Amino acid sequence: LKYPLMFSICDVVLINKIDVLPYFDFDMEKCKEYIRQRNPKAEVIPVSARTGEGMEAWADWLRREIKAWRG
Repeated sequence: LKYPLMFSICDVVLINKIDVLPYFDFDMEKCKEYIRQRNPKAEVIPVSARTGEGMEAWADWLRREIKAWRG
């Protein structure tokens, strides 16, 4: 909600640091809902650089985009 233009034109949203979610008052589903309100087509990928969780999904997204871009 803080950056409406950014979220309305992006193709993917990475939500990082998901390994620390248990320690913070962060509602992942509410966040995804807000993103979908701005851009229903944006793919949301939760990731953790520390644990590697979600990195394969992020890499898969990048591979698909590169393949599509190359035609």
